[in-house]
Amino acid sequence: MRFLYIFVLTKQSTACLQSANNEPIKFKKMKKIIGLFMFLLLATTTFAQTDKMLGKWKTIDDADGSVKSIVHLFKATNGKIYGKVEKLMKNPHRKCTECTGANKDKPIEGMLIINGMMEKEGTLTGGTILDPANGKIYICTISYNAKDDKLEVRGSLDKKGWIGRTQTWIRE
Repeated sequence: MRFLYIFVLTKQSTACLQSANNEPIKFKKMKKIIGLFMFLLLATTTFAQTDKMLGKWKTIDDADGSVKSIVHLFKATNGKIYGKVEKLMKNPHRKCTECTGANKDKPIEGMLIINGMMEKEGTLTGGTILDPANGKIYICTISYNAKDDKLEVRGSLDKKGWIGRTQTWIRE
């Protein structure tokens, strides 16, 4: 099958494409084909971006720049992304005394601190992050910096992300 297409104007002055065997291909059909191709291309690159966010990441202390913990980001069977504290560097037996509910007085090591994240346009959104230092839960957004191979993790009080702070996590 030859894929040579020739642009032709029909008698009704509407443009269409014509294949080498003189079968017309209307622009509506071409729009659908091009749209499907673009969607598949975008979906593939987005999936690759999300895939790069998974794995083990070092969290950095804002005060002194030292590594605080190792957090493992993983995709659960429900398709959402979660983050679990794999290792605490200082005081590994520390408990979340400031937490409320099910996490109250539980060991921080092994605790899920990132919950229910979903991929949207190459960014993880729609979930929450727990700060074990103060026991508060924030709206979370995670983006991947491919240039530096780092994560930008933002915890916010509001849905738009205006009130909050961003941490940079480094791949382990």
